Amino acid sequence: MPAYNNALPPLALFPGDVGYSFNAEALPTSATAGAQFALTNPSGFASDDRTVRWQTIFATAPSAVNVQLQGAMADVAAEYAAIDTSTNTAGEARTVAGVRANFLRIAVTSATGGSTFTAKMLP
Repeated sequence: MPAYNNALPPLALFPGDVGYSFNAEALPTSATAGAQFALTNPSGFASDDRTVRWQTIFATAPSAVNVQLQGAMADVAAEYAAIDTSTNTAGEARTVAGVRANFLRIAVTSATGGSTFTAKMLP
């Protein structure tokens, strides 16, 4: 997975869609951002706050890991900021309420050991 690629517009996620930032790929050992996704803004909602569920899955557990759900208002690498962080080496599903972002991605900031890795989100 490339560290960051915005050569093509990101795929859009609608409520209920699942986006895979990493899909059964080798677990990066250094800072690596996965695929980014644009979030849609359906009309009729009083607020643009979202509840986002995201999950990390490891085929073989790493001995240490730091994975972040990141958001940005514009799809620019420097604008992505951490919304939530997971250090659970067994993998986990997390829910974050009150997310205000137009773009989401999952990034591995560090990892030791492990093998195949999947990270997905559900806005």
